[in-house]
Amino acid sequence: MGNGDDIPGYCLDLLQAWQLRCDTTEVHLAVRQQRLVTALAICGPRPRPYLVGLLWPECRESRALESLRVSVHLVSRQAPGLLVNGGRVLSLSKGVDVDLHRVRAQILELGRSGVNGNAAASLHQLRGADLLPGWYDDWVLFEQSRLRHDRLHAFQIIARETLAHGDFESALEASEAALELEPLYESAVGLLIRAEKLQGNNAAALQAFRVYRAKLKADLGLAPSAALGRLIADIS
Repeated sequence: MGNGDDIPGYCLDLLQAWQLRCDTTEVHLAVRQQRLVTALAICGPRPRPYLVGLLWPECRESRALESLRVSVHLVSRQAPGLLVNGGRVLSLSKGVDVDLHRVRAQILELGRSGVNGNAAASLHQLRGADLLPGWYDDWVLFEQSRLRHDRLHAFQIIARETLAHGDFESALEASEAALELEPLYESAVGLLIRAEKLQGNNAAALQAFRVYRAKLKADLGLAPSAALGRLIADIS
């Protein structure tokens, strides 16, 4: 296998559904090979012993190493140049475009520099960024949870900044996106209520508070904080 410098244009989608494309042609891999490619996309270059422990934890080491060898062979045959074989270490070629990497870069940029006038584009990309729905490997579930947390934080940044700049529609959308991920996220409820009130939608603000209060009571037996209550004190 080569060094990955002259491979075709591979694109790997891990958000919403798994898909690998070479230029415009979809490349079909079996589930076992998909898991190997996914592990390298998420974890980066890894030694073979790490990969066999991650992907075949229930197997004896010799059998797991053979499974890895077969998977590497099949991926290399079906998607030439996708993998870089450094001997003990395996990785994806640096030229592979992974949608998860783009989303993570966007989240990092939001944390460093804020929205910078790109609220609509950020919201569109982040709202559809569910990682591999239907995959239940422990290492995938961990990454799903981590991305979910990071998206939640990003939505809060967008809602807070767009609200401060008078872009109430984007603030509402970002708050609603956060609540889709975590319905009991009080900070997002507060931002949503403020955005509704600033647009004169007092009834919608009050309804958002009531829905949150009812769910908080039903799920946790708790009441909203006094700070949240003060947001609707003048309209309740």
